[in-house]
Amino acid sequence: MAKEVKCIIIGSGPAGYTAAIYAARANMDPVLYTGKEPGGQLMITTDVENYPGYPDGIMGPEMMEDFKKQAARFGTEMHVGVMIEKVDFSGEVHKLWTDAGEEIHANSVIISTGASAKWLGLESEKRLTNKGVSACAVCDGFFFRGQEVAVVGGGDTAAEEASYLSKLCPVVHLFVRRDELRASKIMQERVLKNDKIKIHWNTQIEEILGEDEVTGVRLINNKTNENSTLDLTGVFVAIGHKPNTGLFKDWLDMDETGYLITKPDSTKTNVEGVFASGDAQDNVYRQAVTAAGTGCMAALDAERYLAAKGLI
Repeated sequence: MAKEVKCIIIGSGPAGYTAAIYAARANMDPVLYTGKEPGGQLMITTDVENYPGYPDGIMGPEMMEDFKKQAARFGTEMHVGVMIEKVDFSGEVHKLWTDAGEEIHANSVIISTGASAKWLGLESEKRLTNKGVSACAVCDGFFFRGQEVAVVGGGDTAAEEASYLSKLCPVVHLFVRRDELRASKIMQERVLKNDKIKIHWNTQIEEILGEDEVTGVRLINNKTNENSTLDLTGVFVAIGHKPNTGLFKDWLDMDETGYLITKPDSTKTNVEGVFASGDAQDNVYRQAVTAAGTGCMAALDAERYLAAKGLI
């Protein structure tokens, strides 16, 4: 027999937990499924110093535990480590199935499945993540003030990260695997005119050097096969993010890269009663605070939807 709920939240992290806090306080009896990575990307983030309310900074996992406790305090039913693996949004009541085979019927759905940074796939990159390797200059650039760093990538994200870091660092090396940038013309001009950004064309990282922290990189020129090393203290991987939205591809409108499309000034998707929040629908800001903001919006949108239906 299917489990019947007023509001189901798929995914955790700042968006999901914030949606749960608001939904629980609005008597929506939310049920939250965290997925296999409870807390999202912040679980692999060390020092978080740019989230309001934590003047001394906080570790990412500790902050997510605070969010989780607050959501639980107001009565959110949580299923930790459980994934939603199938959905059917064809009817007024939305059907979902967990990886354990449980069927759920929900009057409203809040999606907060997030997005995952794309990585180079190097063992040294994984080992040194949060020890000099990062996928977010806005989040972590402050820790590298006055130091020599590198950005990997050739698109808008890499150009933006390099430009941001150039305000903090004396030299920013930009490793581009091709002989041209993929970034928009305006971003290309910004990078090319910036004296602090040194572009290395046809260049890829073979290994990030360092035992307990980044000390440099070993590079290869993919045209000449020439190897070189470079001393630096930070590597920012900016080759894009992949939204965790494949589950919804048959039902919800997405852009060409998989980010869910929401209606202007709302979290409403093209399916009535289904709302999207956080990095699953935000390919611009991708910050914990903006994710939390859209989680709040999604819960308020869902509350109005359920109230109009006479369900709360």
